[in-house]
Amino acid sequence: MKPVRVLLADDHILFREGLAGIIAEQSDMEVVGEANDGLEAIVKSQELEPDLILMDVQMPTCDGIEATLRIKNEMPGVTIVMLTVRDDDEKLFQALKYGAQGYLLKNIRSREMLKMLRGALEGEAAISPELAGRLLEEFRRLSKQTFADIEVDLEMLTDREQEVLQLVVNKYADKDIAENLRISLHTVKSHIRNILAKLQVNNRREAARLARQKGWW
Repeated sequence: MKPVRVLLADDHILFREGLAGIIAEQSDMEVVGEANDGLEAIVKSQELEPDLILMDVQMPTCDGIEATLRIKNEMPGVTIVMLTVRDDDEKLFQALKYGAQGYLLKNIRSREMLKMLRGALEGEAAISPELAGRLLEEFRRLSKQTFADIEVDLEMLTDREQEVLQLVVNKYADKDIAENLRISLHTVKSHIRNILAKLQVNNRREAARLARQKGWW
């Protein structure tokens, strides 16, 4: 099996070198590139096509949140895990909304980080324990909202995400969506994760109901 291709995006060179050293010791991972800021991360993600991007939240020129949004719109299948020194709730929710698969504090131990990164590659959420409780509380709050309270617009979704959502509304299964749009099943699942995050819903059934109630189709 080929090792997971990893791109590191962080403006602190010493921290980036430390990450690169940790990953270099893993037989199932390899660092294929490094970026000093969000714009460089966007360019290198297109050039290198990594499987996993470790993205610092705070970077000059273009921060990690904006870079995540732009990369996920172009490469929905890539796994992005945010790294930060601050437990900022707003940044956490925004990053997940834009398609990040995880949000880890930089004080995490390397063994735990690697475990969470491998989980993220399998579709699990990689969230530092300190932040998990806040995330659950936010989901509880959102679950009490009616769809009328949720301020979303169809334009929040990319053209491809809109195509996927329309097929979800028409009760297509993931496999059928993949065949219909001629994309991989993994890409379909990535699109659906992004759709759920952007629409602030918990599952595809709620996404379809929201789309119908908003009169999008």
